[in-house]
Amino acid sequence: MPEAPVPRYPTLFSPIRLGPKTARNRSWMSAHATLLVKDHVFTDEHVAYYAERAKHGVAVITMECMAVHETSLPYRGKALSFDPRMVPQYAKIAEAVHAHGALLLAQPWHRGRETNSVASGAPVWAPSAVPCAVYREMPHVMTVADIDAIREGYRLTARHARSGGLDGVEVHSMAHGYLLNQFLSPATNHRNDAFGGNLENRLRLVMEIIQATREECGPDMVVGVRINSDDGHEGGLRPDDWAEIAAGMTASGLIDYVSCSHGTYLNRMLIYPTSPESHGYQMAATRKVKQAVDRPVVGVGRIVSPSEAEKHLAAGDCDFVAMARALIADPEWVAKAARHEGEEIRPCVGANWCMTSIFAQAPIACIHNPAAGNEKQLGSGTLKSAARKKKVAVVGGGPGGLRAALTAAQRGHAVTLFERGHELGGQIRLWSRAPSRSELLGIADWLERQVVKAKVDIRLQTIATEEMLVADGYEAIVVATGSRGLRHGWTPLRPEKWKGAAVPGTDQPNVLSYMEALQERTAPGRRALVYDGLGGRQAVVAAEYLATQGAEVEFVTWLGQTAPDLAGSRDWGKTYGMLKRMGMRFACDLELVAIEGTTVRLRDIYTSAEVVREGIDTVVLALGAEAQDSLFHALAPRRTQGLDLHLIGDALAPRRADAAIREAEIAARRI
Repeated sequence: MPEAPVPRYPTLFSPIRLGPKTARNRSWMSAHATLLVKDHVFTDEHVAYYAERAKHGVAVITMECMAVHETSLPYRGKALSFDPRMVPQYAKIAEAVHAHGALLLAQPWHRGRETNSVASGAPVWAPSAVPCAVYREMPHVMTVADIDAIREGYRLTARHARSGGLDGVEVHSMAHGYLLNQFLSPATNHRNDAFGGNLENRLRLVMEIIQATREECGPDMVVGVRINSDDGHEGGLRPDDWAEIAAGMTASGLIDYVSCSHGTYLNRMLIYPTSPESHGYQMAATRKVKQAVDRPVVGVGRIVSPSEAEKHLAAGDCDFVAMARALIADPEWVAKAARHEGEEIRPCVGANWCMTSIFAQAPIACIHNPAAGNEKQLGSGTLKSAARKKKVAVVGGGPGGLRAALTAAQRGHAVTLFERGHELGGQIRLWSRAPSRSELLGIADWLERQVVKAKVDIRLQTIATEEMLVADGYEAIVVATGSRGLRHGWTPLRPEKWKGAAVPGTDQPNVLSYMEALQERTAPGRRALVYDGLGGRQAVVAAEYLATQGAEVEFVTWLGQTAPDLAGSRDWGKTYGMLKRMGMRFACDLELVAIEGTTVRLRDIYTSAEVVREGIDTVVLALGAEAQDSLFHALAPRRTQGLDLHLIGDALAPRRADAAIREAEIAARRI
């Protein structure tokens, strides 16, 4: 008989005991906010969200963190784990997840000082009066009665978890600088009572909460903890400290596993870093915890591929690999890995669009998985074959056009994709020329592989005209022709100027839009000035690219801060620091007045003082973009003759890749 094939990821797909339960493999979906909560409880959208990951092989799912007390409300609607209305919602989710063989855990938590009182209307609670670096609100110093209330909130959480049929509870707030971390860390715990001072005292509340949780859960439920393996800042708890703490917790016999993470709100890029970040960056510290305990250890840290997961598991760095963003990007990650289809996994590219969406108080989303947070409408099994096969043209090979072509082909249509350039991917490929955005190529590469697999007829370096499309008899057309960068020189500060004459000198050959700058293959000269009118990432990407080409770059904006919109993806500080280390200079509050050869004239928007920059070889303008929609408008009258016509992405309104991909998916489902 022939020998059975050797599994490609033997450790990843080996079962393991987790306290009284058995996990079918070593994959774990770590907790993360979804904003699918309504009225402080989980919803049917949560059922679909978690079931989608369980269906495709995830072994253990920790649901999003839930507040154990009303003083931990970073925004209205946050889930309350102490609310008995959670019990029937737990039961719904548990039934759906258990049907697919996964384990399901609750995660009670309290932010402590890492929030403000705006949503809750109550003071922020903390062990000591030390404000958070992000929220900067002075906290109320917790009394013993307050501490008792927090402990009771954790106890109620465990009771409700048991009543709702969950498999266990993961006690949180020790990681990421949250309340229990604040008690544990000498940097934030300045108390002189039974809960402060030496490690035994600082650990007291944590152990009391673990004890209460175990009492409610009993021996047949899993109880674990979510800790840091490195706070990552001076005065905080470092890997050796956390190894000692973890050893003490496990020695109690009360917990079944330890889940490790990194960072506090002093350095949030240690918690959920954008690209670039070394994959597996937390594992060295996690290994120290693993060596100190006799329970399974869960590791995280930008693990995005099965080979990365297998490497760390096989090396003994951890016993489970936890992922959040990788499973947001592709719920089928585990199933594809099991089928040895690693290249089929839609990769997490570290864009943190999931974070940006949450920051905007919108439900969880992904830059290139349009089903994330919309599993009921767009998840696996919802795509239906077309009632009648049509001849479909998609014009434009950017991310929106690629997604539209893929989904239309998957529904059974005969699809032709037209791209005027020599390669697919659109602006994604342009942006990826900046080293910090190189992982974005994963979006274009994945979509290109999928359209080839779906047998889409791809025609590069082809301009699709109205006459050609009509003559060839296309019954449905998706126009995804993108946008062109603006060069008129005006910002939103001067709306009345946008229709008139451009800023003098913006038509010079040394003046480029940010898109043109990324397309340029020639050196930008010795000195470049990037003028940002948007506050987003466009100017940042262009500035980084110019600097890598050898230019001395100055970043100028009319705004009061460089690229403020990066606050949504949480990487403003990381990006600003990167640009500073590249030698970049910055100037804010300046309006562009004129460009005269190599001289750039600016004006302070508050004082009207003139500011002049001389010897500028290249000026790059990031002012927005203009939709390239002429083909759509030429075709629009043919709708009355039965043409199924759709306009998507930047051709509809210049925005982001996520919008183009989402609109493409919806349009293709309607054909």
